[in-house]
Amino acid sequence: MTHAIAVASRTRVGRAARVVRRARGALALTLAVVAAVATWHPLQVTAGEGGAKVVTATFAGGCFWCMQVPFEQLPGVLTTTAGYTGGRVEHPSYEQVSAGGTGHVEAVQITYDPARVAYTDLLDVFWHNVDPLNAAGQFCDIGPEYRGIIFVHDQAQRTAAEASKRALEQSKRFDRPIVTEIVAASVFWPAEEYHQRYHEKNPVRYRYYRWNCGRDQRLHELWGDAAGQEKVGGAARDAPGDAPAATGRATRPSGSADRAGADQTAGAWNAASFHKPDAATLRRSLSAEQFAVTQEAATEAPFRNAYWHEERAGIYVDVVSGEPLFSSRDKFDSGTGWPSFMRPLEPANVRERVDRGLLFVRTEVRSAHADSHLGHVFDDGPPPTGKRYCMNSAALRFVPVERLADEGYAQYLPLFGDTAGARADAVGASGDAAAAPGVAGK
Repeated sequence: MTHAIAVASRTRVGRAARVVRRARGALALTLAVVAAVATWHPLQVTAGEGGAKVVTATFAGGCFWCMQVPFEQLPGVLTTTAGYTGGRVEHPSYEQVSAGGTGHVEAVQITYDPARVAYTDLLDVFWHNVDPLNAAGQFCDIGPEYRGIIFVHDQAQRTAAEASKRALEQSKRFDRPIVTEIVAASVFWPAEEYHQRYHEKNPVRYRYYRWNCGRDQRLHELWGDAAGQEKVGGAARDAPGDAPAATGRATRPSGSADRAGADQTAGAWNAASFHKPDAATLRRSLSAEQFAVTQEAATEAPFRNAYWHEERAGIYVDVVSGEPLFSSRDKFDSGTGWPSFMRPLEPANVRERVDRGLLFVRTEVRSAHADSHLGHVFDDGPPPTGKRYCMNSAALRFVPVERLADEGYAQYLPLFGDTAGARADAVGASGDAAAAPGVAGK
């Protein structure tokens, strides 16, 4: 009897254990499915006007300003949206993505009518507007946030994308591997409104950025006459290799670095031809203070530097490369003794990174191409940005508005209008900002 009870007990225990194991297996499977669904952003198919099918596609090809334009011209494309995707940070900002560490890339999301344009047509436009050989970024924009990626929303898109990449490899057009990634689409976060259709809102700055980034020049090298075409403001863009009209562009000698504030006639910044000089060359061409600030992240003395009280209209460029960084229209008196600005003139020429060199964490600002230490940015600036880019004069060179054309920066003249008005605006901004509370030192 006792033996029979023991056997029955073991049987019940065995059955219970099997039930638990099955439950655990089912739970593990459920969690795996949930994880897969959370990671995969499925194909979005909605009904448009008259019940027409609307499908979503997502591409990353470097600067999203430049990737909206070629897609929006395709018949059948309904919308293009600049944004961020592929990372782990929710609701990312431009500053966060540009600083790195979010995992996101700049991308464009497209909705289109598949009855009017095929996904393979979108792939063709994508390939001819990117550098498929560059794994580090795109054109002048280097960093993981600028990688070229095709984000696929379903298996059909993946099959088409992989087939197009394979065809390009088999064509033997290039003697280097195609490094463009094909990745499952994830949540897409639209970028700030000022980034949307930037080419229409700021055509001068857009054309200047695109040219100096070397985008069209490189596309022409890669694709010849099949390179990506675009229009700005309804007019066809300049042919690849041509400078934007009325820029007065001159060639800046590679590696020239002049003393800040010097009256010179050097040409404009050109990302395609700039190569940073070695340290020995920089020591010869920069002053001791300029070298210490730009190359060794030193800080100059407040109130005893070239531009802390500069009130003339003009732009501030990197003392090493000449890349445009800030404008007098965004300059204000922060009371710190260093030149301070509400925003960069060219966001693509500025990089931010975490600086833990002191007892508290700061955000360092460096130039994107010369990698010069410029200063730091703080969240105690005046409206509308609330930012204070606190810069070292020794890292900058000032180009007054009357010298912009002679030095190859004529494309910025429309930003100032009449010189007297621009100067008044700058001084006015300085007065408003001076009253901003809580402005700390550099």
